[in-house]
Amino acid sequence: MFKETIPEQGGTCNSYRLCAPASDRNAWNNLDAEWKKAVIWHAEPYLHFTWPYLSATDYLDFTRTGDRMRFEKRYFIKRDVLDSLVLAECVEHQGRFMDDIVNGIFAICDESAWDLPPHNNYPDRGQIPLPDVNAPVIDLFACETGAILGAVLYLLKDELDDFSPYVADRIRYELNRRIYEPYLHRYSHWMGDGKNPLNNWTVWCTQNVLLSVFLPDTEKELRKRVVKQACQSVDYWMDQYGEDGCCNEGSSYYHHAGLCLMIILDLLGHTVDPAFFDLARTPKIQNIASYIYKVHVADRYYINYADGSAVGERCGVREFLLAQMTGDRDMQAFAAADYQAGLPETLLTIREHNLVYRLMGGFHAAQMKYYDVSELKNPPDVWYPSNGLMIVRDDRFVCAAKAGNNADSHNHNDVGSFTIYKDGKPLLIDVGVETYCRKTFSPQRYEIWTMQSAWHNLPTIDGVMQAPGEEFRATGVQCELDKAQLSMELQEAYPLPALASWNRTVRLEKGKEITVDDRFSFRDSGKHEVVCSLMVYDQPAVSDDHRTISLRPFGEASGDVHAVLHLDGGEVTAVEEVPVTDARLAQAWKHALHRILVKPLEGSSKIRLTIC
Repeated sequence: MFKETIPEQGGTCNSYRLCAPASDRNAWNNLDAEWKKAVIWHAEPYLHFTWPYLSATDYLDFTRTGDRMRFEKRYFIKRDVLDSLVLAECVEHQGRFMDDIVNGIFAICDESAWDLPPHNNYPDRGQIPLPDVNAPVIDLFACETGAILGAVLYLLKDELDDFSPYVADRIRYELNRRIYEPYLHRYSHWMGDGKNPLNNWTVWCTQNVLLSVFLPDTEKELRKRVVKQACQSVDYWMDQYGEDGCCNEGSSYYHHAGLCLMIILDLLGHTVDPAFFDLARTPKIQNIASYIYKVHVADRYYINYADGSAVGERCGVREFLLAQMTGDRDMQAFAAADYQAGLPETLLTIREHNLVYRLMGGFHAAQMKYYDVSELKNPPDVWYPSNGLMIVRDDRFVCAAKAGNNADSHNHNDVGSFTIYKDGKPLLIDVGVETYCRKTFSPQRYEIWTMQSAWHNLPTIDGVMQAPGEEFRATGVQCELDKAQLSMELQEAYPLPALASWNRTVRLEKGKEITVDDRFSFRDSGKHEVVCSLMVYDQPAVSDDHRTISLRPFGEASGDVHAVLHLDGGEVTAVEEVPVTDARLAQAWKHALHRILVKPLEGSSKIRLTIC
């Protein structure tokens, strides 16, 4: 698809004119006044900033303790501050921020490595504790650092040359050593080979490598070689992505996966050949683009699974422009409405490390603020066969159920689990993922509780949970969208020979209620322990007969009931409070969660859960 679109001669490979450089005062002076004011306000506290030094022991912290965040906090603040200072200088253009900008450029160029310690992997050596300066690793954030410095050079080339020509020389030297040379001469796993599985890294890294090459003035021969390899990588990634556009890594990763296609298409369409713009209107890319709209629940809530969070960032200009490229007016209205709902915070997109994203936000701020969203529609019911995900809705409920297998990228063992929202608020939830640590992407991943099926809305049988791997899957999957119903067999998801069948059907009877029907059997006549977990966000109150659960806002023993859960064939045996102590989980969940444990009644081989 992408590689075939490259012209025989490699295309024009001109520079990427992302926006006006700082020297174009007419363009910058005419930007949204509120955005410009916010940019200056945010940057002024960083005048005379003391740039953190990243020591060898800082880098070793991950190897020694498993902690990622102490290093990453110091690493990312440098990029964030540089972004803010550069934008402020472009807005004001009086030289007030130049000393700090140059100090920031040198502080980043002086780092021994641009990759993060957990990503310091080599095909022949595995993970090593300190960087090898003779073989720089180009991971997600090395590539993003390249894009940031490329954007700085694009925006402030004249101003940097007036300061000293050696500043631009230093940027070019580091880009060549840390990005261009390793990209063209050393294979990294995310580049793809047509055989091994890929994830968000492929398009995220590829986007930023392209930016690092096409924003500065680089030779056309270099650009042609990079384009050829970039298009091959994107094709490998596209080949593995479902035709339905579902992101199997969860909604949080859409912004680092499918959404990166927007900049790739825009850059290649403007610099190589306009035919790349036509790819945006192909059904697969249209489906990839609209995914985030279709998994949206309300406000900042999204249907989540894998390492995705239930609470997402506000949409911005990238979602809007991708929808514009693909011709999806519903998605455009959704992106603009979500942006407007987040004002004034969405003006700055200050949580983005990528300067290019912030630039795009500035140059489209007025368009986003005043876009007509009066015809915004609710997302449709959707079935994603590539990931086994069904999402159905009525006026009060949003119900999602997931089949699939346990080999997703960023996988949790969650085959057959479901999530339910009522009136835009979470009822039965997917907890999400804690702050990444050494175990997260290691053989010990499934020692982490949030990855385990017992902490999803799933059964545990004879103490056995689901296992990871493609072979642990749902079978006999049938989605009937006209009935708002998904049925599946879960027996193969459990490494338990005694289990003969566990059939689950999740159904939304629109305008009335949701039912989850479980029917199970065993290959022998022995006694088996079945415990079903229900993860809830509200405060549960269990009836005297242990078969009805009233859910009220957390901390309230009385008052309005948010929802009622009723059990047939089963009873509540325990309610456990689950404190939220992790910083990443606390971004989604503002108070403790609860796990309700349900067992079948004596002699029962079925349990029905009704939610109303």
